[in-house]
Amino acid sequence: MSYQLAPNIELLFTEAGDYHDRVRAAAASGFTAVEMWGPTGADAPSTPKDLPALKAALEETGTQLTAQLSEPRTQFMIPPWDHSEFYRKLDEGVEIAHFLGTPRMVVGSGTGFGGWKRQVQLDKLIEIYQKAIAQIEGSGITLVLEPVNVRIDHPGSLLDRTSEGVYVAKGVDSPFFGVLYDIYHSAVEGEDMAAELANAGSIVKYVQLADTEGRGEPGTGSIDWPATLATLRSSGYDGPIGLEYYPTTESSESVKLIQKLADDA
Repeated sequence: MSYQLAPNIELLFTEAGDYHDRVRAAAASGFTAVEMWGPTGADAPSTPKDLPALKAALEETGTQLTAQLSEPRTQFMIPPWDHSEFYRKLDEGVEIAHFLGTPRMVVGSGTGFGGWKRQVQLDKLIEIYQKAIAQIEGSGITLVLEPVNVRIDHPGSLLDRTSEGVYVAKGVDSPFFGVLYDIYHSAVEGEDMAAELANAGSIVKYVQLADTEGRGEPGTGSIDWPATLATLRSSGYDGPIGLEYYPTTESSESVKLIQKLADDA
C-alpha cells in the first residue's frame, strides 16, 4: 500500500489563494490529505484561517487534515513557571481539531530552561506533557512531539535529537503521545535514519519530509528518496507523510516525483 502524502497548505498550493482553495487544489492534484500549521492564524496573523470554509473544503473533497500545530507554539523557558496559556489553548486546539477532523496536534520543546542540565530539562518536558495528555484524555487526539534541527532552522531549540524525543515520549507513556519524525530535520542534524527509527519503533506517530539542502521538494537536494522511503517502510511506519517543504517550482509540478516514489514505496 502506497504512503498517503499530505501537502502542507502553508507552503504548497499557495497559487490557489486562500487555505480552503489550497485544499481543493491539492485534491485536484491527486491528494487525499493535507496538513497545516497553526489553526487560528498565529503563524500568519495577517491571513487568519476561515475554519468553516476550511472544513467545507475538506468535506467537499473528502480530504483528511492529518495534523495541525498546537498554539501557542510551545515555549517552556523557565522562569516563568506559568504554562497556563499553553494548557488553556490546548483545549481550544482540541476543539478545532475535532471541528476539522484532525487526529494529531504537533507540539515542541521551545528553547528549554536556561541553565539547567539537559537531563533535568527533558524530564521536565515529560512532566509538562503528562499533564497535557491527562487534560485532553478521552479526546482521541494524539500529540506528536517534533525534534527540530538547530543547525539551520531552529537555533536554540532544546529538542534537536530524535532519540531525546523518543526518551520524552517513552516517559509520557501514553498511546496518544508520540514523536513526529521529520526526515529533513534529522538529515540536517546528521542522524542515521535507520538507527533512529529502529530505536523509536512504534513511538513514531507522524512523519514529515523536505530535501536537503534548502528545504525544497524531493529531488532538489542530496537525499536519496527511494532508499529513504524504503528505510521508512522497513521500520514499520505506514502512516501519512506531511510534505513540509518550500517548493522551487509550481506546487503541482513539485509534488510529482514524491507522488511517484510514494506509490512505489
